[in-house]
Amino acid sequence: MAKFSRFSKLSPAEQEALLVGFCKALVELKTAEEAAHFLKDLLSRQEAEMLAKRIEIARLLIKGLKYEDIQKLLKVSHGTVARVSQWLATSGQGYRLVVSRVKVEKTEKQSFVEELDKPISWKQIKRRYPTYFWPEIILEEFVKNAKKQQKERMRRILEQFDEKSEVFERLKPLLATEYKSKKKFNTTKY
Repeated sequence: MAKFSRFSKLSPAEQEALLVGFCKALVELKTAEEAAHFLKDLLSRQEAEMLAKRIEIARLLIKGLKYEDIQKLLKVSHGTVARVSQWLATSGQGYRLVVSRVKVEKTEKQSFVEELDKPISWKQIKRRYPTYFWPEIILEEFVKNAKKQQKERMRRILEQFDEKSEVFERLKPLLATEYKSKKKFNTTKY
C-alpha cells in the first residue's frame, strides 16, 4: 500500500490540504455500496483486507479478546495485533469511533470462538455429539424453515399431547413468534 517517492516532497501545508480533501471525500460517501466502489478503485484487494482486519482487531481488542484468539480468528501475526493494540493505547480515537458506530453481525466462526470461552454449553455438546440430539435438531430446523400454515398445523398437533416434552417447550417459542397477534398457547394444560 505505502509507496514513497524519491522526488521532492510536498510541504506540510500541501500534505494537510490533501488529507483534508481525502477526509471530505470519505464523508461524502452515503452508503456501504458507494464506499465499496470507492475502496475498490482506491485500494488493491490485499490492502482493503489489511485495513478491514485492523478494524476487526481493534474491535476484538476493545471487546477483551486475547491476542492468541484474535490471531487464530483473523489469521494475522502477533505483531499486527500488537501494533493495533499500541495504536489503541496511544490514541485510538478513530478506531473506537468506528467500532462504536458500526454494528457487526457475528460470523459463525466468531460465535464458535465465543462459545469456546464458556465452560460448557448445550450448543457445544450438541455439536460434539449430534447423533444424541438428531430428532431435536431436525425438529428445530424444520420449525425454523416451515411456512406459516405448516407451523400452525404443528402447533395444533403439539397442543393435543397430554404431556408436553422438553423438546416441545423449546419449540413452542419458535412457533409462537409467528402468531403473537393470534391466539396464544393455552398454558393451563401444562
